[in-house]
Amino acid sequence: MNKYKLLLVVSLAAIIAMVAMTVSIAGKKNERGVINSSPVVKADGVEARNEVWREHFPRQYDSWKKTSENDKIIDMIKEKPQLAILWAGYGFAKDYNAPRGHFYALQSNQNTLRTGAPVDEKTGPMPTACWACKSPDVPRVMEEVGIEEYFTGKWAKYGDEIANSIGCADCHDSATANLTISRPYLRVALEYNGVDLDSITHQDMRSLVCAQCHSEYYFKKTKWTDKQGVEKTAAIVTFPWEGKMTAEDMENYYNDREFKDWTHKISKTPMLKAQHPGYEIYKTGIHARRNVACADCHMPYKQEGSVKFTDHHIRSPLENIANTCLTCHRESEQELKDVVNRKLERKEQLMEITMDNIAKAHLEAGKAWELGATQSDMSPIQADIRSSQWTWDYSIASHGSFYHAPEETLRLLSVANEKAQQARLKLVRVLAKYGAIDYMAPDFSTKEKAQKLAGVPFEKLAAEKMKFKNTLLKAWTEAAIANDKLVPSIREGMSDNVSYPKN
Repeated sequence: MNKYKLLLVVSLAAIIAMVAMTVSIAGKKNERGVINSSPVVKADGVEARNEVWREHFPRQYDSWKKTSENDKIIDMIKEKPQLAILWAGYGFAKDYNAPRGHFYALQSNQNTLRTGAPVDEKTGPMPTACWACKSPDVPRVMEEVGIEEYFTGKWAKYGDEIANSIGCADCHDSATANLTISRPYLRVALEYNGVDLDSITHQDMRSLVCAQCHSEYYFKKTKWTDKQGVEKTAAIVTFPWEGKMTAEDMENYYNDREFKDWTHKISKTPMLKAQHPGYEIYKTGIHARRNVACADCHMPYKQEGSVKFTDHHIRSPLENIANTCLTCHRESEQELKDVVNRKLERKEQLMEITMDNIAKAHLEAGKAWELGATQSDMSPIQADIRSSQWTWDYSIASHGSFYHAPEETLRLLSVANEKAQQARLKLVRVLAKYGAIDYMAPDFSTKEKAQKLAGVPFEKLAAEKMKFKNTLLKAWTEAAIANDKLVPSIREGMSDNVSYPKN
């Protein structure tokens, strides 16, 4: 009798286990079906609120939210004071930090001293284009007001509209959830270079959605007329891509148009500022030649049970090395990290030498002007300084360039250093001509010393920014919430780290 009872119990347990397994499999199958069905987040227009996407893509959203863990401020001007000299007269000399997680992209844009302290929609130093890469609200507003209108006016014009940090709708179509190019200027650049947008592969899209923001660009002044017949000027984000996308090609592009981002405050050189040509540098490297996409390394696939999805915790591959680098490389984790770190040390050494030489060239040129040098004396020197700094900036502005294409990064740094030395050799002759053969550039070894030489009123700028944050920025946030442009819960627990005093 006991034997039959035991058999019955075992049979019932087996049946229950099979039922549970069947339910689990069915549940996972249904879950995969929902994921693969590309649910409609918003049928028409752009759904910029990342919280709304969470309902359909919880795993992707939760992993994206982890980018909030990267909230540390690394003050790059404090780390590398030469930068204040290199960018004297330009916004980056005021404030420049290493990038944080995408969760903080919008806040970083609002907090930086570069965007100033506007008091209304018509004041402040920067144009509306400065929002372009910071928020999925950008394609939404472009769709609503038109591209030319979006790019017209001051940065503060859309302060209450641009409310959500980099997220879902920057890379995905709201109606289909498919990867999409949401920034029209990338489409324009690709078409100009002969790319058939309809034939772009999914693997290529896994890099191009990143290229929308991680590319070199400038603000092209464009005349246009609105519906009321009013003539306006838009500062439209434009990629300087004509044929090959090398540093030299882009320098020629700008030179042909006699374009400058600003005039250097010390050397009076018409300067170029590289933005973040990550995509262009990546295209010259081995990973691109092997058809490895940006997402393969920065957003690897992740498995939870039977569900496979893309990890949206975008970060350095070295922080997730087992699921990124080691899927192809056969070293141990520690061996690979050691190799990368040794290479990085060599790049850092060459970069420091180059930055020192360019900074000294600016300061020596400033002294030459002070002593009475003429434009005829200085034009060849300014050409060398402009080219040297552009080449240096292009090589490192994307931060990850050395990982994407180490050989190209080192080549560009070497070329930049050579050009800086040529400028300084010419300056020796000019300074000797005006009686200053023994002139030595002043000390710029700290952030405070360098910013003083660059004429940056740091404390004043910081005080003005804090006033802006306590007034207009708060009003923008309140308006965005009231107008249903921002789900306030997404900012709960959000840190507010900056590189300047908060008083």
